[in-house]
Order: sequence, then C-alpha cells, then structure tokens
Amino acid sequence: MNSRIIKVNGVDLEIIEDGVGGRPLLLVHGFGGSKEDFTHYLPRLAATGWHAVAPDSRGLGGSSKPADESAYSLAQIADDVNELVTALGWDTVTVLGHSMGGMVVQLFVLAHPERVTALILMDTSHKMLDHVDADMVAAGQAVVRDGGTELLVEIGRRATEPSPLDTLPYLRMVAEDSAYKAWSEQKTLNFAGPAWAALAGDMAVQEDRLDALRGLTIPTLVIVGEQDDPFVKQSIAMSEAIPGAQLAVVPGGGHSPQFEAPAEWWSVVSGFLARLPG
Repeated sequence: MNSRIIKVNGVDLEIIEDGVGGRPLLLVHGFGGSKEDFTHYLPRLAATGWHAVAPDSRGLGGSSKPADESAYSLAQIADDVNELVTALGWDTVTVLGHSMGGMVVQLFVLAHPERVTALILMDTSHKMLDHVDADMVAAGQAVVRDGGTELLVEIGRRATEPSPLDTLPYLRMVAEDSAYKAWSEQKTLNFAGPAWAALAGDMAVQEDRLDALRGLTIPTLVIVGEQDDPFVKQSIAMSEAIPGAQLAVVPGGGHSPQFEAPAEWWSVVSGFLARLPG
C-alpha cells in the first residue's frame, strides 16, 4: 500500500491506495471516521483487480483542517470527491460511502451520474435520522465549539450510558478490546472542531434525497449491519427506491460491519464487485 497527499479544492487530502492500474474504486469514510476504516481491505481489493483508494476527508485524519466552519459541508466534501476522482486520473469510478460518507456519495452520484459506474451505500441514510433532533445536534456543537473534540471525548469517557448511536456490536468490541476503544477515540481527536460542528449541523438540515435516488440506473448495493437500528429502515427504503438495487443485511453487524462482522461484510462486498460488468 502507498500513502500520499493529493491537493483538491485548495486542501490536501491524505489517501492510502493499493492496486494502482486496476479498476477505480473509492471508499469514503463517515462522520468521525478515517481512511483506516478500510485500509485493512485494500490489499484484498487490489488482489481482485481494483485500484482501491481510501481518503481522509477534509477536517479529519491526515488531511487539511481549515479553521473556519464555512469550509465544511456535505456538498463541499462531495465536490472534493469529484475533484479527487479527476486528480487520480479516473474518468469513472465505483464508489462506496459509509454513514456520512454515504450521504456524500449520494450527492456526488446525483450531481455526476456519468462518473459513477457502481454504488455501494453502507450503513447510511437518504436523510437525517428520525431520532436525532435539533437539540441533540446543537448540544454537541456547543460542546465542540467550547472545548473541541477533546472535550467531547472526555465527556464520553465520563458517561455512564452509551450514546444513542452506539450499537450493541460496537459496545461489545470496545468492552473486549481496549485498543479498539482507544483507536475510536483517537479518530475523534483527529476530527477538527470546526468540521465536527459544521458537518453535524449540515446533516441535520439536509434535504431528503429518496425521490432523487429513484432516478439512478447503475448497479447499487445497499448494505447495513442487522443491529444498526438507526439505519436499517432508511437502508431498506433506499434499496426499494433505487431500481434494481441489492439489499444486504449483515448478520452480527452494527454501524461498522467491516469490523464487527468482517467475514460476512467482505463476502457481500466482494461478491457484488465481482459481479459488476467489465
């Protein structure tokens, strides 16, 4: 695997890639995620003929972290994706988006349908989650604006109840492996405060894309962990709206089934990719 920096839209995006020369595949992480959410799989994807690229989105991981909240939005990250595809020398791409990354790639494919040959929507939604309200988002923004994501992590360490978005598979993993818990916290610490506040706010007011998704005509896989309760309903809705879309509910998976149910996740994703034309 190779790591490098690619400049798009005035920011540096750090990527990890494998399989240069293969079929283009971009894997876009979610809110508070990182490219390392997928790097374990890049050699396996390369071995099956893909040039697999996992970037850190602006404001996260090793990518640039502008200090102004105005530098961040779902639409801005979607445009970064478009420019990254161009910078990589690709005309078209198969793209996977996880959670917020799935919202981003929906905007990307709706704006540039000619550039996307196949789509994987993973544990994501066509709108803001039903049980996340404006007060919850505003409270998180206030914490981060006051003390950065460091304060957010510290509050999480002191909490006696799990977050509303913590799934049972995730809670089991952090209970069994302190390193996984520490890694999850480190990803949050690597999330710039202005990016956290702006993107949380943008997700809260995003338009429902379900009707727009009905117009897609590309092979699509909608994948969700069976215990990722906040996202199952929306995943089913997207799979029914997108013509010909395949729905895969991963047994034992939560919000990140690539970690919580890796064999099942890999079987579904690799099987879908193997069936694509060309």
